[in-house]
Amino acid sequence: MPAVRHTLLFDDTCPLCGAQMRWVRRLDWLGRFRTLPLSDAGVAQLAPGLSRAALAEAIHCVTTAGRIVRGAACVRFVASRLPPLTLPALLLWLPGALWLAERAYRWISRHRHRLSRAFCTAKSHAHEAS
Repeated sequence: MPAVRHTLLFDDTCPLCGAQMRWVRRLDWLGRFRTLPLSDAGVAQLAPGLSRAALAEAIHCVTTAGRIVRGAACVRFVASRLPPLTLPALLLWLPGALWLAERAYRWISRHRHRLSRAFCTAKSHAHEAS
């Protein structure tokens, strides 16, 4: 595993978000990512310019270069680095695709707690940080 990894910051009060992070960990065969819940004190050091409310609005990735990527752009960034998702992630590079993906992402983000109740089982509500 690489010594320095990209860090995904996620809302650990959201079962859907926790389930997505478990999938990232399963698909991260090359060990490029670590996940960090927003409740972790280390988040403030990684993203000092972002409020807790701003962080809770969308998934954020702090890259190894220190750049912060959020929302659908973050999904594209992550997916393009996970071997099973590399080819599908290429679709997000098509003209207009990221614009559409961001709108869909915002809708999902606004409704994530309701979607969690519909799609996440009690077992998937447990969060595992790595």
